[in-house]
Amino acid sequence: MLRSRRNRRTSPRLAFVAGAVGIAALVPPALRSLRGRPVFDRSTAAAGVSAQFDQDAASYDRLVGANPGYHEHLRLSARRLGLEADGAGAVVLDVGCGTGLSTAAIVETYPAARIVAVDASAEMLAKAREKAWPEGVRFVHARAEELGSALAAAGVEGPFDGLLAAYLVRNLPDRDAGLAVLVEHLAPGAPIAVHEYSVADSALARAIWTAVCWAIIIPLGWRVTGDASLYRYLWRSVLAFDGLTRLEQRLRDAGLREVHTRPVDGWQRGIVHTVLGRR
Repeated sequence: MLRSRRNRRTSPRLAFVAGAVGIAALVPPALRSLRGRPVFDRSTAAAGVSAQFDQDAASYDRLVGANPGYHEHLRLSARRLGLEADGAGAVVLDVGCGTGLSTAAIVETYPAARIVAVDASAEMLAKAREKAWPEGVRFVHARAEELGSALAAAGVEGPFDGLLAAYLVRNLPDRDAGLAVLVEHLAPGAPIAVHEYSVADSALARAIWTAVCWAIIIPLGWRVTGDASLYRYLWRSVLAFDGLTRLEQRLRDAGLREVHTRPVDGWQRGIVHTVLGRR
C-alpha cells in the first residue's frame, strides 16, 4: 500500500538560509579561503570598534533595515524587560544605542518611560540625535566602562528601572568589568535584557551565520560603503564570542539573579538571543 505524501512547505527561515548557502557557493575561491575559523585579536578589534562604527554611521540604518526581523527582535527584547503598562514612571537605560534603533524599540514598547540612551560612537550618536524623539529621551556620549562619570557630567541620576544592552557586550574590551558597571546602575530588582549574538554552542548556528555573512552581509556592506571592514569584524566577533552558558554565567558573576535566555524567531533563531536577568 502506497503512503500518501504530505504537502511540505519550506519555512521562511529554511528558504532564507538555503538561499544564502547557495549564494555563498558563488563567492570566488580566493575569498572563500578566508572563511575558515578566523584569527581574531579581540583586544585590538574591540579598541577600534567605535572608530569603525563612526566610519559607517551614515549607512548603518539602511544596512540593518535589510535584515529580516531586526527591528521586531529589538522590540521583543524591550518587551521582555517586563516593565508595567506603558512604562509610566520608569527610567530606562539603553547602553549601546547606536543610531537609536534600540531606543526606538523602547519608545514603541514603553511610550511613557523616560529613556537615557548611551553610545561610544560619536557619529552613531549624532545620527540618533537627528531623529525625532519624545521629550523624555536624551542621549549621552560615553563608553560603557565610563558610564558613571559620563552620566554625572550630563546631570543624569540613577538608578534605573530597566536596561537594554543590544549588541553591546560582545564589543566590550573587558566584558566582565563592563557588565559590572551596567549592573551598578540598576535599581534593586530592576531587569536587564542583553540582546546579543551567540553561536559558540551550535555548529549549525555557526555555519548559518558564516553563510549569511559571506553571501549577504559582507557583500552588501562593501557595496553600500565601499569598505566591508565593520561587517567582517561582525562575522569574526560573533564566531569568537561567548556561548550562552558562558554569557549567562558572566551575568550571574556581575550580581544578577533569575538569569535565563529566550530565543528570537526567523532565520536568526539560535543566533540572536535575549539574555535576561534582574538585580
